[in-house]
Amino acid sequence: MPSEILINSNAREIRVALIENSHLAELFIEHHDSKGIVGNIYKGKVIKILPGMQVAFVDMGLDKAGFLCANDIDITEIPESKKKDWATDQNKNTTSSHEEESSFPDDYSSPNLSKHQIPIQILLKEGQEVIVQVTKNPLGTKGARITTHIGLPGRNLVYLPTSSDIFVSRRIENETERTRLKTILQEIENLEGGYIVRTAGQECKKSDFESDLSFLYRLWGSLQEKSKVTSSCSLLYEDLNLIFRSIRDLVTKDLTRIVLDSKLEYQNCLMFCENYLPHIYSKIVLHQEPTPIFDRFGIEIEINRALDRKVCLKSGGYISIDQTEALVAIDVNTGKYVGNSDPEETILKTNLEAVKEIAYQLRLRNIGGIIIIDFIDMLMEESKEAVWNSLTLSLKNDRSRTKILKISELGLLEMTRKRARESLVQTLCNICFYCEGKGQNKSPTTICNDIIRSVQKISKKNYLDQKIITIEMNPFIYDIFFEEEASFLEHTEKEYGLEVKLLKKHELHQEKYNILIN
Repeated sequence: MPSEILINSNAREIRVALIENSHLAELFIEHHDSKGIVGNIYKGKVIKILPGMQVAFVDMGLDKAGFLCANDIDITEIPESKKKDWATDQNKNTTSSHEEESSFPDDYSSPNLSKHQIPIQILLKEGQEVIVQVTKNPLGTKGARITTHIGLPGRNLVYLPTSSDIFVSRRIENETERTRLKTILQEIENLEGGYIVRTAGQECKKSDFESDLSFLYRLWGSLQEKSKVTSSCSLLYEDLNLIFRSIRDLVTKDLTRIVLDSKLEYQNCLMFCENYLPHIYSKIVLHQEPTPIFDRFGIEIEINRALDRKVCLKSGGYISIDQTEALVAIDVNTGKYVGNSDPEETILKTNLEAVKEIAYQLRLRNIGGIIIIDFIDMLMEESKEAVWNSLTLSLKNDRSRTKILKISELGLLEMTRKRARESLVQTLCNICFYCEGKGQNKSPTTICNDIIRSVQKISKKNYLDQKIITIEMNPFIYDIFFEEEASFLEHTEKEYGLEVKLLKKHELHQEKYNILIN
């Protein structure tokens, strides 16, 4: 499908919009003071190993230590003696079952060993220096997800220096083309390491791959030399900035143009493409209209729309999207749409319309992790199957890997979408300082009742010598309490012989209050 890349750049941030079929498909934002680190390579030091969780924490010189799972450790660099000693110990502690013995083959580079078969405490030790690459940015209180399986991306392929396998992108579905690409790589002389042919490598020639490999080999060599003289907890390689990454990763054969609004970045892109992507040099355009580029193409409206919880459908129905720490919940509702005489047809039509919008919003908002979709209940299995098929088809162009389960008896669909960076909401928004992310506050009545119970508890204590109680509260609660709870104050003062004073404190949160005994 025809596509465009729109790039808005200034001194504070870079925003890249991918347009497909004249609609905003994906949005990437990078603030200059908080750049993402995915793809960066560090020389780190192991500071803590948790055998029970099979993870290690690695200091990379950042604010938070990186998070390294046993499954993300490249075992090709592990001494054979360690592997064999561990296998011997395992054999001593197992039965003579052929099945159990065969789970530890002599070939220690087999795929089985990459699936947690060697404990992390065998692979690493605290204080050890390791070369790691970031696969996921830090998120919230979590540090970056890292791996020792290094991958250096080029235009047409990814170089895996510690591997020996050749893979082809899942998005290249034609088996004949996949076989052709593998054959081309195998025919290249002096081939070293492993490779992943990227989607952009489809229909490429041998010379295209050789050009990529020449650059990637030099890059890996320089990284190895740098690691020898660089102290631990240091950056070895920084990935391209957002503009160049977008050109490298988003350009397809259907691209019509790349539009930039910065003269400086326009010149930089021309130089970059002249050296690495000469076939798209002529497609780079400078936006010179007085209207800002994102306003000109309606991107700002779509961004604001993507921050709303509720998304309306054309039929009158709507979907609501709620992001929690554990998962994302999406609810489908008919809203104003009542359809014709057949309720099942109305429900199916709404669900099918919602499917397309959900697929669009997942890409646009970059929602990842576990996703639960609550469709309107459908009685017919044919309807459920139609909705599932429609969602699968709608997500076909999504560059992030997805896994979709069938609709359950409760009408819920479970799916996952690979998460490599923050969602759009996490990038552009902060947690509400007032509700602290709860999305709700206690009602004034509830707060007044809390205060009353606290005063009663204090008043009933026999050892209370002081006869004056001062209650500090938010001005809004003060007004309600003074008007509606005056009888309570009179009763408390008479029963316990106390004097109760109310005091406004503008700096107090609506739910907070202080009781002072004078």
